[in-house]
Amino acid sequence: MQFLDKWERKFGWLSFPGILRYYALLHVLVFLLQFINKNIGAQLEFDREKILAGEFWRAITFLFASSGSGDLGTFSVLFLFFMVMIAFMMSDALEGAWGIFRSSCYHYAAFLGLMIANWLYPQTMANSGFFVYTSAFFAFATLFPKQEFMMFFVIPVQVRWLAALTALLLLSSLISQPAYIGFLVLSFGNYLLFAGIPALRGQLKAMKAEERMKKFIGDHDEEMGAFHRCSVCGRTEISHPELDFRMAADGKEYCQDHLPE
Repeated sequence: MQFLDKWERKFGWLSFPGILRYYALLHVLVFLLQFINKNIGAQLEFDREKILAGEFWRAITFLFASSGSGDLGTFSVLFLFFMVMIAFMMSDALEGAWGIFRSSCYHYAAFLGLMIANWLYPQTMANSGFFVYTSAFFAFATLFPKQEFMMFFVIPVQVRWLAALTALLLLSSLISQPAYIGFLVLSFGNYLLFAGIPALRGQLKAMKAEERMKKFIGDHDEEMGAFHRCSVCGRTEISHPELDFRMAADGKEYCQDHLPE
């Protein structure tokens, strides 16, 4: 994306190394704060009326407030632990593939899309802050589709299949709540812009290049297998089997249309 290269030269100071790591740590912080205040999630979640009444922090804190809305059981601790580990891995992988500036812009776009979606929809989607991880996961799966995760510590599964399953779950949720299609488009617009559409274009270019290569190899094989070739037009008995070919007095071969008198 050439415009990002131009932006990096002008706005490189916006780069935020490890931004997804810090985002995950904010989730951990909110989770730990539950031990002090069990209502911390409710105090940080998006609430349009309370924001307009002066609780401006909710417009931002809802992004990582979800971890303060659950229980404090063993399952929640394990889920948060693995979520943070995977977030750290994806953060390093995306920055290694895209660079710090582009990966930072990717996550900025995710934050902005979620903020706009929550403002536009009268009823917000619960735990929408976790979509930041989902969009990062989709980008990771697009860039590293054959990377394997060990499901249940035993079964190796390529990340592209896990991403496909996640996408199916999102689509199934739209079947039950079709009105939220705009919410999901805004939430995952960063993936479409930065990873999805470029990957599709790259795949189409690769397919066209493969077709050109096959045509070149076919033409080459055709030329190598031809026994007769006109010295004027280059046609052969393979490309034009209806033609007759003759040797002329000058020692060159011609097709019937260009044979010298």
